[in-house]
Amino acid sequence: MFTMSSELSPVSGFEQLRRIESSKLFQGAVIAIIILSALTTGAKTYDVPPLVERSLSVLDNAITLFFLVEILFRFGVCQNKKRFLFDGWNLFDTLVVIGSLIPLDNAEAVLLGRLLRVFRVLRLVSVVPELRFLINSLLKAIPRMGYIALLMFIIFYIYAAMGSMFFADIDEFLWGDVSIAMLTLFRVATFEDWTDVMYDTMEVYPLSWIYYLTFIFLTAFVFLNMMIGAILEVMGEEQNAKEAEKAHDERDEIARQLQAVQQQLQELTRQISERK
Repeated sequence: MFTMSSELSPVSGFEQLRRIESSKLFQGAVIAIIILSALTTGAKTYDVPPLVERSLSVLDNAITLFFLVEILFRFGVCQNKKRFLFDGWNLFDTLVVIGSLIPLDNAEAVLLGRLLRVFRVLRLVSVVPELRFLINSLLKAIPRMGYIALLMFIIFYIYAAMGSMFFADIDEFLWGDVSIAMLTLFRVATFEDWTDVMYDTMEVYPLSWIYYLTFIFLTAFVFLNMMIGAILEVMGEEQNAKEAEKAHDERDEIARQLQAVQQQLQELTRQISERK
């Protein structure tokens, strides 16, 4: 039997570590620790016996240590370490883990330390690919949603000015000025007892129902559906890009495997030549 060269062992070991980092077992363990961290943070908000409180503190320190080891492990298996922090999720995880190292006995940093420990629950988003996909889609949809929100603000302002002009004498508390009228319209748009507001104005202006129904039609139906459509469009684009990236990664993996087989064949050929 021919012995394989030891030159490939570091590469295979590195690939094995990468498989461990991307395995479902490892990801499941991280998710379980994040959930445990959330439960620990919630338990600290209750009045518990001193023994339980000390146990929770020890558990919190152990969780912080686990997150530190986990982020260092992810950094170690990253192929391009210089660009590790250029990934927004890696940067977020790193900041949360570093912030969790702030000692809680420091009076000046106790609030910051507790807040960052609460934010550790958000690491669940960075670990679960489906949640990460949703957040990325939402962030990329924000520019498109911004224009819709601007148009919605214009409609709010127009209707608020009209409401303040016509209904201020009826209810100064709800329609006193434009800013207050916009808050009232937000209440109408969210259907929070909006009929009570409408009936009060209809006692003086019987046709004021047209004002409310047209406003609700624009905000609750038109603009809301436009927001949903913008998000769904971005999600479709992200899904297509994700599938294209997956296909590209599969081609790269096949190419790497073929290259490894070729190197092994070359090594076997060299060993055969040396034996001759």
